[in-house]
Amino acid sequence: MECDKHNQPLHLYCPSHLMPSCDVCISTSHSKCTGITSLASVVEKTKIEKSKVTVEKDINHFLSILDQLVTSKSKNIKTGENHCIGVKKSINEIRKEINKHLDHLEEKLCQETDIIWNQERSKATDFISEIEGKRENLKEMKEHLQTVTTNTSKLQSFLGVHKIEQQVHQCQHYIEDLEDDERTKEVDIKMKRNGEMENILSKLVSLESLGDVIVDKTEINLNRETSLRRKAQVKSQEQSNINNMTMNIETKIEMNIGKHISDMICLMDGRVIVVEEGGKVNLLSSDGKLQKQLPIPGDAWGVTQINEDTIAITYPSEFAIKIINMENETVTKVFQIGKLCYGLSFSNNSLAVGLNNDEIRIIDLEGNTLKSIQVQSESSCIILFTVIKE
Repeated sequence: MECDKHNQPLHLYCPSHLMPSCDVCISTSHSKCTGITSLASVVEKTKIEKSKVTVEKDINHFLSILDQLVTSKSKNIKTGENHCIGVKKSINEIRKEINKHLDHLEEKLCQETDIIWNQERSKATDFISEIEGKRENLKEMKEHLQTVTTNTSKLQSFLGVHKIEQQVHQCQHYIEDLEDDERTKEVDIKMKRNGEMENILSKLVSLESLGDVIVDKTEINLNRETSLRRKAQVKSQEQSNINNMTMNIETKIEMNIGKHISDMICLMDGRVIVVEEGGKVNLLSSDGKLQKQLPIPGDAWGVTQINEDTIAITYPSEFAIKIINMENETVTKVFQIGKLCYGLSFSNNSLAVGLNNDEIRIIDLEGNTLKSIQVQSESSCIILFTVIKE
């Protein structure tokens, strides 16, 4: 069987993801997984009938969970409908309370209007009656003036006219005093809005809602325990001890470089990058034949692969790391480190670079420093093999 993605044989198995994998899958997607083992050994150890029963049990368990969810959500919909009606009733109750209070304020203000107007009307009516009395007096004076000199002596006529004149003079004072009398002013009834009312009206205009309708979510208990969670189907291999490790030469490739090599790596696709000390960057095929030299100027030193098409190279004399696209043969990013930089490694989306002889610096793919590790070494960090933990 071949990998659908890389068209390579499936001969490895990842117990963390329960997934058969090819070499490229392991290096790209399962580099942090533990217990990688041979697919053939897994198949040999696995009891198919037992696995079949276990898988069927898990399927039934998942069906039960889904049935539970359907039942729960159906009840939830009915409950939600009832709550929706309740929310609308609450909104209506709020409106009724507001209307009730406004009706009370309206009735109170109308009563105050009637009382005040009745008082003013009574004052105006009394004032009119007073004026009518003065008018009648003046009319009587006018009639009496016509008769006061008839069939009387001159002295009697003088005294009669003088008396009427005094009465007219009193009436004159009365009319003159009316200019300052509040009762002569025209009365009108108006409503003056107080500041609080203006503030309320302003808020009502800006009021966008009587409240917020929110969704309240409650966790439901789903028993998701399955055989996949209870135990691993394949027993993980015991982790290797670096102090007890044997390395065998698998492939030997002859290279005609003819110069000192500062660094080299095997790419994911089997090709090899060889960096000449302070010189060229060579791309070799898996059998050691030179395919091309990357036309990147500068004195390259350390190299590491970031993804299928991208590598990173240190340039000590420039105090820099360059990110290079191998297919386009272009520099996509340059990170200024500020120190001599040599050994380089990549893991977990981070670069580890050896600086001078006293520091290992961890940086992200934007050039930001994530961590600085001070080391004590009598030699420069020229070759760097590191695994960066998350």
